[in-house]
Amino acid sequence: MYWVYILRCGDESLYTGIARDLKRRMAEHRSGKGARYTRGRGPVTLVYKEKHPDRSSATKRENQIHRWGREKKLALIHAGG
Repeated sequence: MYWVYILRCGDESLYTGIARDLKRRMAEHRSGKGARYTRGRGPVTLVYKEKHPDRSSATKRENQIHRWGREKKLALIHAGG
């Protein structure tokens, strides 16, 4: 099982990622050992997550969300956060 997730950073930017263990990955982001993008942009808040059965489908969904603008991401968060 994989997770696609969106974080809201302290500077109000949005970060999208995938993880197998979401709890562990959130701890990494919060400790500054997560993605380079989120370092120094804390605190980070998990605002959206969705399950995927495998890495392939999670990666495809992550890439799809990456191509979206901020407004579309915010709509997704509001619809299913």
